Formats: sequence, C-alpha cells, structure tokens
Amino acid sequence: MIEFEAVGHHYGERTVLDGVTLTLAEPRVALVGANGSGKSTLARTVNGLVAPSSGTVRVDGRDPARDGAAVRRRVGFVFSDPDSQIVMPTAGEDVAFSLRRTVRDRAERARLAAETLAGFGLGDHVEHPAHQLSGGQKQLLALAAVLVLDPDVLVCDEPTTLLDLRNKRAFADRLAGLRQQVLLATHDLDLLTGFDRVVVLDGGRVVADDEPGPAVAYYRRLCGS
Repeated sequence: MIEFEAVGHHYGERTVLDGVTLTLAEPRVALVGANGSGKSTLARTVNGLVAPSSGTVRVDGRDPARDGAAVRRRVGFVFSDPDSQIVMPTAGEDVAFSLRRTVRDRAERARLAAETLAGFGLGDHVEHPAHQLSGGQKQLLALAAVLVLDPDVLVCDEPTTLLDLRNKRAFADRLAGLRQQVLLATHDLDLLTGFDRVVVLDGGRVVADDEPGPAVAYYRRLCGS
C-alpha cells in the first residue's frame, strides 16, 4: 500500500505538488495529467528519487526519506527512457547486474538473467548489445532488470513515451500480468485498460480520483477534448 499525506514539493518558487493526500491499495493505479501536472514528481517520491518538501510518503508503512534502502528493495522503478537505466554492455549482463547484491554466484546470476529475459520474449538477445535493441526491446529489458529482483511495487514514469503503437501494447500486456502493485504515471490513456483506479492531477493537486471511466472523462473535459 502506498500512502501520501499532505505531500507538497517545490522547485525553487514553483509549486509542483500541493497537499496531495491519497491511500493507494488497488493493484493497478494510474496517475494522469498534462505535462507539469505533478504526476511524475509524485511517482518519484515513492522510492525516494524525490524527497517531498512537506508531508509524508509511506510504502507498506515505511517512509522513503527515513528508510530508503528498505523501500527501494520493495519498489522497482521504470523510467520513460530505457537508455537512462541500461548500464551494462549486453542484455544478459544488464539484468544480471541487478542481482549483484542478492546473488553472489556469477553463473547463477547469468542463469537467472537468461531465464528472466526469456520470459519477456528476449531469450534470443541475451548476448545482444543492450543499446542496439529496438526501443520496445530496450523498455522490456529495463522492466526485466527491475522485476528480476521481485519488488512488491512497480512504479512506471511515462514508460511508453518513446514506443510505437505495437510496442506500447506489448508493454501494457506485460504490466497486466504482473503480481506487483503497479503505479503508472502517464498521459497515454490507451494504457489504462484493466486499471482499478485513476487519479487525475492538475497544478500539483488531485482534481479527480475514480474508476477509469469517470476519471478519464473528467481528464478529457479538463483538456478540452
């Protein structure tokens, strides 16, 4: 469960989050809003990438600001640009790198990495240069490198921004089958099929919080579409 209590955040004099209070217990929750609405900043407070200027964030009762290491073990994070989180030369090495602190045996890390990549349809790309994969493959690689650690919560910040329609669908299908609680920050409404709850942000505030149908309808009116 993810809890935000009166969370505020400022960049200089600009307010990006303004008193956000939410309790998120549903398996699939989306944060929706236009650019600058605060959705990405709110998502990044969940694992401590952003420390709020005020208020409290808790993940299963733990505060990322006070117990960051424990929270990061529970929370996986996928960014919009997979190149920003691919750190090793090959796909297999990149997934294995995630296991360096939890699996001491190198051969076992390699085996687990290959097994994980196969589960994401990348079994034939274990030795492939990671940065030469297609955009969709790189995003699946980034997701695999996070999920190999089996976190309890997966936070995705605009994960399909650089993907074409087919790869967006493939990524969405992967999210749908996960056991993890998923928190998705996006303005791509096509990704919301099967979600339990949608929170709409505008100007750093929650302006709608409902099931996908009513929340998306509100967001469309907000955007004038």
